[in-house]
Amino acid sequence: MLKSLSIVNYALINQIEISFQEGFSIITGETGAGKSILLGALGLILGKRADTNVLLNKEQKCVVEGQFLVKDYDLHSFFREHELDYDEETIIRREILPSGKSRAFINDSPVNLSILQALTTQLIDIHSQHQNLNLNNQQFQLQVIDALAGNNEELREYKTAYKAFKEAEKSYKTLKETADKDSNELDYLQYQYQELEKAALQQNEDEALEVEQQELAHAEEIKEALSASVSLLTTDDRAILNQLRSVYDHIKSAASHLTAIRDIPERIESGLIELKDIAREIESWSGKINHDPERLELVNSRINLIYQLQQKHRVSSVKELIDVQQKLDEQISNIESFDDRLEELEKEYHATYKELLEKANALSKTRIAAGHKGQTQIDALLSELAMPHAQFYIKITEAGDITPNGKDDVQFLFSANKGMQAVELAKVASGGELSRVMLSVKSLLTHVKGLPTIIFDEIDTGVSGDVADKVGNIIKAMSGNMQVINITHLPQVASKGEHHFKVYKDDNTNATETHIKQLTEEERIQEIAKMLSGEHITDASLENAKELLRINQVIAKQS
Repeated sequence: MLKSLSIVNYALINQIEISFQEGFSIITGETGAGKSILLGALGLILGKRADTNVLLNKEQKCVVEGQFLVKDYDLHSFFREHELDYDEETIIRREILPSGKSRAFINDSPVNLSILQALTTQLIDIHSQHQNLNLNNQQFQLQVIDALAGNNEELREYKTAYKAFKEAEKSYKTLKETADKDSNELDYLQYQYQELEKAALQQNEDEALEVEQQELAHAEEIKEALSASVSLLTTDDRAILNQLRSVYDHIKSAASHLTAIRDIPERIESGLIELKDIAREIESWSGKINHDPERLELVNSRINLIYQLQQKHRVSSVKELIDVQQKLDEQISNIESFDDRLEELEKEYHATYKELLEKANALSKTRIAAGHKGQTQIDALLSELAMPHAQFYIKITEAGDITPNGKDDVQFLFSANKGMQAVELAKVASGGELSRVMLSVKSLLTHVKGLPTIIFDEIDTGVSGDVADKVGNIIKAMSGNMQVINITHLPQVASKGEHHFKVYKDDNTNATETHIKQLTEEERIQEIAKMLSGEHITDASLENAKELLRINQVIAKQS
């Protein structure tokens, strides 16, 4: 429950602090006094968005802080999941800075708005007049039915099955689309693969072919140069080896008399040996080199083939062409195996759909049962609210398709008078009738949702007299299960509260400010008397106010 609310620098509020109690609290005040401002401030800690327009003093931050008693609401797992410190008296704070930046805290730990909203939706429900229009919203109607059905487990199982079905459906359809697309390309892929396979490419083949091409293209030049070198080394009249042998003989003779050059003959001999070896190797290569036009043509043809394949597949090496061939082989294999994989996924798709239908049927049964019971209970509450001939129907039909929420279409139908056919609520219900229907729905929901606090913002608008008294009784009955805070203009409703707060404006300062205070017994009599007779309180209105309070206090003691 909401234990206290502190508001600083919000709209017309400079600073206020309110302590709330269990049970039924009433908030009253003249139109424009600032009751909606209170709800706006409270909305900040519920995660609603705001900007600097809410700042009373544009140079100071706005701070709204609520203290909630949460010990009875099994929220430990929520705090663990979001790594927050758990406290039985949880503090939720929202700050709006002059810069426009917003900050939110749970027990002094900063959180984003989604986490704030996830927590506060489990703590408090603010019902304003415009929410009566939710009665015409199919999503809201479905949520009402599920709350009345208490089908959390069935709904959880359905959503799990729905997720599995959608994943299986996506996998099947994606593969089928790919298979259809790729199957159309199979012939072309096979042609490309066979072309590369026929080429029988070898790693680094392109580099070796380019080397061979150079040798073959210049074979005559190479052979001529090699032959000339051999001749110069060995067979020419002035062959280098012969001359070097003569040098060796002369130096060796001189070295026998000149000690300083005795190592030179040995060095010359080493050179002779190396040159002889070089001469033999050149001669050998000269014998191997032949002008072979056919081989050159074959090499050129092979190089051209490789180049064409590189151009076609937009690569620059044989290695990359081999990679392309391997990928083509994999693509072809995948396409050829699509049938088996598709059959497997299709079976999975149908199996998950069958399970989904089973879960949807189980979910529908809980809704249909809750619908029958709920419409009977709402009819009874409407009868209490001076609508004895009203008939409320919850129509559940099968939707055209499976949705994330099941296979059901829910529709609220309504007839206010005897003998009239029930039609869509939005088409026939007046504002006052919508208020009474919503109050009846909310009354049922308080027994099943276990929400700690509900705040009604003039849900009794459009009713008066005896109906207002009945409305007050139902709202008060709700406070037996939860904390109820009701903003009202009706004295019949206000007199039923256990705690009474008044919102008022103070124009005595330099600026108009909104304040709130809890009324004493005497102040409460004065407030209700003013609600009965207007600004000029009469003796009759005072007596009437006292009587209203006395009767409700007696009833409270008896209950």
